Parts: sequence; structure tokens; C-alpha cells
Amino acid sequence: MKIAYSNLASPEWSMEEVFENALRFGYDGVEVRLVDGEVIPSDLDVARQKEIVKLAARRGIDIIGLGASTRFATADANVREENMRELLRYIELAANMEVPMVRTFGGGLGDKGEMQEGDEVRFVADALNRVSNRAEVLGVSVLLETHDEFSSSYLVKEVLQRVSSAAIGAIWDTHHPVRMNETVEETYANLRDRLKHVHLKDAKRNADGWDLVVFGEGDVPVRRIVETVVASGYDNYLCVEWEKKWHPEIEGAATALPKHLDILRGYLE
Repeated sequence: MKIAYSNLASPEWSMEEVFENALRFGYDGVEVRLVDGEVIPSDLDVARQKEIVKLAARRGIDIIGLGASTRFATADANVREENMRELLRYIELAANMEVPMVRTFGGGLGDKGEMQEGDEVRFVADALNRVSNRAEVLGVSVLLETHDEFSSSYLVKEVLQRVSSAAIGAIWDTHHPVRMNETVEETYANLRDRLKHVHLKDAKRNADGWDLVVFGEGDVPVRRIVETVVASGYDNYLCVEWEKKWHPEIEGAATALPKHLDILRGYLE
């Protein structure tokens, strides 16, 4: 089982440091969400693309995916259309960099006042169907994450049931289905047929919401999730998602990433 980390963990690191530290800590891959501390743009300069690919290859580190922020659950057709075009640009970027997958969100975004029941699922499925042919041609998977208003794996399943392309799949973000009071068994049953990636993180409930914590210290059954996907024969990457970029109060990557990797290796052993 190969293990990666999302570079949301290290907004202060240069791309050279991102891959250098992956090698030093013992990670196999990196999911690129940031470039030099900011969200990777879909129109990243070609020279910069090549530089990043070379930096990773020089250290033997896989770039396993790119993180887009595209969303489609909105009543505004123009916003949906622009997000679809943006997702297509990320698919092209991934292909240019020989990266196998692009993450997308479902929603929500914009004014929902005019939306009818079921529109959110229909709008997301429509967008994924429209990008699927290009994704297939380029050999890039587009993965819908259990996140935002699609934190429930039931909604992700509903979307994917409307999208037949094998290029379209699911990411299991371990935190968000727990927020929706799903069990591990429920989430896995909903995603297993299309599961292509797993974002591992733990969090602890507090009075106002959730605090991100190290594996084993929170209310997300990370170990049980790892055991479940491994027992199922899942052989894609497991990705540590430590969101320092969005939560500057949590500990830094230089401490957190080795700690998470040690715990995760213990689960796998």
C-alpha cells in the first residue's frame, strides 16, 4: 500500500521542499493542492509544470493527483458552465503533467433559491458526464469527494449512479461522512464500486464543530477505515490530509507528517 500526503499540510514549503521532505519522511507520493503556498491554478505556466514534474521525478516521488475546487450544485447555469470549463482545464493540466487524477467538489455554490429537489445531484452528474469523454481520452480520472454538501456518501453514490464512465469515481474523505453520522460500513458500501482514492484525516468534536487532530486522537475511526479498504483489496494510494493551509493553528508539517506516517504504517502492519 502506497502512502501520499496532500501538500495542504505545508503551505510554507517550496515545491522542491514538498518533494524533498516526502522522500526524507518516507512518503511515496504527493497530492498537489498548492503550488508555492497557493491553490494550484488550472492555467499553470507550462515551464512551471515541467519544473514541478522534474522535481518530483528527481526524488522518485509520484504526483498522484491535483486538487480542483470546482463545484456544480448551483441554480446559476452560467456558474455551472464556468466550473465545468475549469474542470476541463484541470483535466488537461493533469494530462500534461502525467498526473492520474483530478479531485472535484460537488457543491454548493451560489444561489439555491430556484433549485428543486434533486437538482444538486442532477447538476453534478451532468457536469461529470460532460467532462468524462475528455477525461477518458486523456487517461485522467475525475473523482468526486465526500465533501461540502456532498459529505454524505449517499449523495455521492446517487451522482455516480448517473455517470457511467469508468473515468469518473469517488474519493472517500474520512472526516465528512462521520459528520453526517454515517458508519464506516455505510460509507464503504456506498462508495466501494467507484472508490479510487482515500483522504485520511481525524477530527474531534467540540462545542462549535470539529478540531483536526492526529490519527487516533479524534472521533473518526481512521484505523477501521484503513482496515476496511485494505481488506477489500483496494490498492490505490492512501493520502494523509493535514490541512495546515486552512487551519494555521494546527502543528506544522515537519512534525505532523512523520507522526501520521508512523501511525498509518502501524495500522497497515
